[in-house]
Amino acid sequence: MSVDRCIHDAIQDQARATPDAIALVDGDKKISYGELDARANQFAHLLRSSGVGPDTPVGLYMQRSIDLAIGALAILKAGGAFVPIDPSYPPNRVSMLLSDSGASLVVTQECLAGKIPEGSWKYVAMNQEGLDSARYSRVAPPSNTKPSDLAYIIFTSGSTGRPKGVMVTHANLLNLIAWHQRSFNVTPTDRGTLYASPGFDASVWELWPYLATGASVHVVGDTIRTVPEALRDWIVGSKITITFLPTALAESILDLPWPSDSNLRVLLTGADTLRRCPPDNLPFALVNNYGPTECTVVATSGTVLPEDGAEVLPSIGRPIDNVTVHIVDENMQPVPAGASGELLIGGAGVARGYLNAPELTAEKFLPDPFSNDPQARLYKTGDLAQYLPDGNIAFLGRIDEQIKVMGYRIEPREISAVLDQHEAVKESLVASYLDPSGTRRLVAYVVPSSGARFTPSDLRSFLSTSLPDHMLPSAFVQINKMPRSVNGKLDRLALPNPSPENILEDESFEAPQSPVEEHLASFLATLVGVPQVGREANFFTLGGHSLMGAQLIAKVRSTFGVDLPLRSLFEEPTVRGMSAEIERLIYAKVSAMSEDEAQRMLSSSANGI
Repeated sequence: MSVDRCIHDAIQDQARATPDAIALVDGDKKISYGELDARANQFAHLLRSSGVGPDTPVGLYMQRSIDLAIGALAILKAGGAFVPIDPSYPPNRVSMLLSDSGASLVVTQECLAGKIPEGSWKYVAMNQEGLDSARYSRVAPPSNTKPSDLAYIIFTSGSTGRPKGVMVTHANLLNLIAWHQRSFNVTPTDRGTLYASPGFDASVWELWPYLATGASVHVVGDTIRTVPEALRDWIVGSKITITFLPTALAESILDLPWPSDSNLRVLLTGADTLRRCPPDNLPFALVNNYGPTECTVVATSGTVLPEDGAEVLPSIGRPIDNVTVHIVDENMQPVPAGASGELLIGGAGVARGYLNAPELTAEKFLPDPFSNDPQARLYKTGDLAQYLPDGNIAFLGRIDEQIKVMGYRIEPREISAVLDQHEAVKESLVASYLDPSGTRRLVAYVVPSSGARFTPSDLRSFLSTSLPDHMLPSAFVQINKMPRSVNGKLDRLALPNPSPENILEDESFEAPQSPVEEHLASFLATLVGVPQVGREANFFTLGGHSLMGAQLIAKVRSTFGVDLPLRSLFEEPTVRGMSAEIERLIYAKVSAMSEDEAQRMLSSSANGI
């Protein structure tokens, strides 16, 4: 599509050309391009009447759904910039994001309206019937948007203790869309997916390239989203042709058997370090992508081949269209191939900057000394990289304290800033560590206030009121004081490594009381990287998350021969509760068997039950 137009213009063209073509599918619900465009037009008129225009931030408090696409499209048609906020975030964080964005209006769903915290903002809730056609026209309002205007503002973790809003323009997003459509030959017959949560910038990459082409986007259901086998079966059954999966899940799906009739031709991955190459018999291409939020989702991309070898990590490819990459030393001089340096990104993907943070913008978005354009800028990623002999780029890690856990970029100081507000905490520091399984996790080192006592559950519960699940530490280590060098600087190297001897445990530890509980507690302890887990331990307060839950379910299946539903982790997240459900499933399965079959099952599962 032409970069002189905006995203909603291209979708409107699709609606006029093929109004009956399916735009989005969510379970048994679907919407055509004609209906998508018409409903977005209605909401755009409402938003215009509420004062929304170019660069106006509008909250988008939505679940992954058809409504999410309608709401975002309506905001763009009104001329505004959508601010995606994940409904799973705690109320305090939602309030902070809405307040910092300056949004005076929030677009949401009826089922979520009651969860929006009170503030200086109002909300408009969608419903299945749409708006009153007599009052709000289904014809698009006159366009008042330029490519230089904001398309969305998305928040990332901030080193100052507050998230920072990245301002992305239509021109930024249009470059991503045009590259994606060209590189992966996207046509109206393609079927993409919406996997990423609204607060994760990959979600904009999943929606707009396909909707601007006339292809269909299929929403991945919550029940299969983190279960590799079920996700594979859904991809095959839904005839998905291109999908994005975060790195950890993509790695787990590579070794699954794929049927010959699969339509999948491209698996896109990113958000974390890819640590393996695809097998020889994979029937689709594996494409590794890299890009900070400040550079519009993807800055470099490359196909990973089986022959790339197992001795080195897969590369992050080369710059995408109209994006430049420079690897420099501390003096901003380019380093030779094979040498490491900081990765700087320039070109069409570089965002406008940080919202209401001119000093931070000036620090991170620099004038581009390698360009003849006086307006060109470079974004300092803070990532270490090197050029490989073949011209591809290798990602080597972070220069500063920022870390990646579960695919999310996290500023440890943001977690510490919240933790330090706990009355029992004098000082804290958050870092990452590798548990015995090789999984990177967060650990909080805590100096208690004089005479104060706390438990890991106390601290996690306190943090969960302001931070999302992926920012909750898996382990807490209590120390008497922060180690410092002779010049008073914090000495991180002197911090003790997390171990069974120093990781804090809840004082109300109750040992597992049955063989199933013992096995399940052992699984959980290994998964979350703690020495032991009691029967009342809560999977989520231990630092568990959905991908970890999929691993737990797979372990239950292989050990006990039953499928623990994903919903059980939410309904009964304790070891005691999950064990009771496993026992119920086992005995239900046994009761439906013949006596011989039951005896064989019980014998094979003797170690588990």
